[in-house]
Amino acid sequence: MTWEILFVFALLIFAITSFIWERIPADLTAITVFGVLIFVSMISKSPELPTLENLLSVFGNSAPLTIAAMFIVSGCLERTGAIELITGYLRRMVKLPYRSFIFIMVIGVAAVSAFINNTPVVIVLMPVVLTLSREMGIASSKLLIPLSYASIFGGTCTLLGTSTNLLASGILVESGHAPIGMFELAAVGLPILAFGSLYLVLFGDKLLPHRETLTSILSDEERKEFMTEAFVRAGSELKGQTALESGMLKGRGIRLLEIVRHGVATTGDPRKTKLQVGDRLVLACRPSGVAEAHSIKGIALHSEISAGLETIATDEGALVEGVVGPHATILGKTLGEINFRQRFRIVVVAVHRKGHNQRDRLDSLRLQPGDTLLMMGSTKAINSLSSSDEIILLDRPRVPARSIRAKMPIAIGITIAIVTLATLNIVPIVAAVALGVAILMLTGCMKSKDAYSSVEWSLLMIIFGMLALGQAMDSTGASLLIAENMIGVVQNFAPEHLQSVMMLAFVYIITSTFTEFLSNNAAIALMVPITLGIATTLGIDPRPLVVGACIAASASFATPIGYQTNTYVYGVGGYKFFDFTKVGLPLNIICFTVTVFVVPMFWSF
Repeated sequence: MTWEILFVFALLIFAITSFIWERIPADLTAITVFGVLIFVSMISKSPELPTLENLLSVFGNSAPLTIAAMFIVSGCLERTGAIELITGYLRRMVKLPYRSFIFIMVIGVAAVSAFINNTPVVIVLMPVVLTLSREMGIASSKLLIPLSYASIFGGTCTLLGTSTNLLASGILVESGHAPIGMFELAAVGLPILAFGSLYLVLFGDKLLPHRETLTSILSDEERKEFMTEAFVRAGSELKGQTALESGMLKGRGIRLLEIVRHGVATTGDPRKTKLQVGDRLVLACRPSGVAEAHSIKGIALHSEISAGLETIATDEGALVEGVVGPHATILGKTLGEINFRQRFRIVVVAVHRKGHNQRDRLDSLRLQPGDTLLMMGSTKAINSLSSSDEIILLDRPRVPARSIRAKMPIAIGITIAIVTLATLNIVPIVAAVALGVAILMLTGCMKSKDAYSSVEWSLLMIIFGMLALGQAMDSTGASLLIAENMIGVVQNFAPEHLQSVMMLAFVYIITSTFTEFLSNNAAIALMVPITLGIATTLGIDPRPLVVGACIAASASFATPIGYQTNTYVYGVGGYKFFDFTKVGLPLNIICFTVTVFVVPMFWSF
């Protein structure tokens, strides 16, 4: 084993550990791997390591460009309201029994997800499903996991269904093999959809937990608060004191949300800001707190102004839940850094992340995709937030403007044209989606700024970094070494006539394990070069192994972190980590069994 192989293995272990540990973002891990590879390659000048030109050639891979373009197409379909067409059909089904509704929802969502990126489908439908769950009188946790799983089922059926399929196809093309056809994966994807739907219909109600949403962490009294504005008048005893020093907040069911001074909200913790004459105070009072406020020195509500404060307005505050959007500019920043309270005129009461509700030190918590926020604010502020792409409110589906909705037929037509061109092999898929995006932008379906913001650039960075690592594994012989060891294991335990099928099962299990704890794109970028090495060593066609890896990379059900749609419903549904394992592990086994049985029937080794 050469030092180059050891070096690549060290980078691989670093990447896997960092992805699982999550101390630094996954895209930063990938960029670090890419940078170290370039640096060591240039310094060592080793012929075993890829050259600078070879490493930079990953940017010429057609797969990331295709993925980026499909993000734009999906974003356009979302903005024009095309994805919401399914909501009308779902609303008509609310009177059906639970099992019937689940079946219709899974089939409908899977059909849409087969041609559109899964994440916007789930994000658009989450508020709809939450509303429908209330109308049906069942917990939203009985519907949200099936929603995520349905989008994953659809992604296994077509080339466009998920970015992992596009990435695997791109790596195949770069290696001199034919690309994956538009509906080639449907041979295994449709049986998975059928058996997966049947499993959820028969066992979903029993296995899915009954979980409350984020508002359940509040008492009944906390859920109903009144927002009151007051100002500090000359001669008030509050002048020069902080709210904490004055004792006005202590045990009285009153919270100071904001201090407005000279028309501008003050920064920092309002409870620790010294009050000045003329300061406008925004208070949140529980029902009991309203009564308690009358006895506090220096405060007067309604017509009581003699103590130094005069009430400006009183309005019942509304509690809403929202999810941080995948393209939000506030990602990676703390609530304090973005002045969330001043920017949106809304206060974050709690944050739900990875099965845990957090209510302490919220100002220092860095926001992540999928974080569910419990917020309180005035009706006007909430209505303003509902039109923002930063937070997706869960109690109201977003409705596009009429001028944008009028462009829906164009967006749908372009999507159909892309699928048709790619299916008939008239042009490569990258050419079809590039032309489609150009037409969408030229016809005004999407502005350039919105198009660029719809691309998940962090995902592209992960892909580029893992492609470079895969290239280094290939050039140093690390992939071949892993392949030979995998072949040795299979040959020792399986008879000769079953070795190809056993190798398919082995590839599936390893890829599935990687996907549950890493990015699915990282898993496929690492595993496809290894499957190519296995096929070369055994002298077989790599296509069946690559198809197995594609399905395994998409069919991520057992953890909430393996697939982004699982992560989004994780917080919204109030799930615990092992809720996914309980429901998803049997589904993983079903997908594994279907894949190992079906793939050899349609793809010969």
